[in-house]
Amino acid sequence: MDLSRLSGHAPTEVTDEEREAAVLAPVVTRDERPHLLFVKRSADLSSHAGQMAFPGGGREPSDPDLRRTALREANEEASIDPAEAEVIGRLDDIRTTSRYSVRPYVARVPDREYSPDMTEVTELAVLAVEDLIDLANYDSERRDHPYYGDIRLHYFRVEGYVVWGATARILAQLLELTTDWTVPEEPDRRVGPDAEFQV
Repeated sequence: MDLSRLSGHAPTEVTDEEREAAVLAPVVTRDERPHLLFVKRSADLSSHAGQMAFPGGGREPSDPDLRRTALREANEEASIDPAEAEVIGRLDDIRTTSRYSVRPYVARVPDREYSPDMTEVTELAVLAVEDLIDLANYDSERRDHPYYGDIRLHYFRVEGYVVWGATARILAQLLELTTDWTVPEEPDRRVGPDAEFQV
C-alpha cells in the first residue's frame, strides 16, 4: 500500500447535498503489513444500522472544516486521538442515500488498542489490506437505484465482516489509488432494484 500516491490525486467535491459529513480511513501498520480500521455501527441506529464503516459523521457547527469533522468523529467513535492521526490525503466526495455529501480523509494511526464508544459503535475491526484486495473476498453487483440510477455495489468479505454500501465505494477507490488492485471490469451479477442486498 503506497499512500504517497494520494498526493497526486485531485479529489472531486460534492457541494449540492443537504448535509455534510466526513470520515477517516485509518491505516494501521501491524506485523509490518498495512491494515485498515473499521467500526461496526450499532444495530439500534436509525440509518446504516449494523454496517461496517470508517469512523465519521455529520459536520457540527463548531467544526471549522470537514477535516476537523473526520478527526473529531474518529476520536468519539474509535478513541483515535487527533494528535496521533497523520492525515495523508483525501478521496473523492461521495453522495449517500441519506442526502449527505461525505468527504473521506486517509490517515496513518499507531498500532494500539482502540475502543468503540458503545453507543453508535459496538465493535472495531482491523482488516489486512492484503485480504481486502484478494479477489476471492470480493464481489459486486449492478442494480437500478431510485435516486442514483444505475449503480455498482461492492462487497468485501474478510474475517466474517462485510464492507459494503458507501464505505465500500470509498474503500474501492482507496485500494485502486494506493495498491495494484482494480475493480473488476464486469460485476458478478445484475439485480433488480428490489433485490435483497448480499449481506
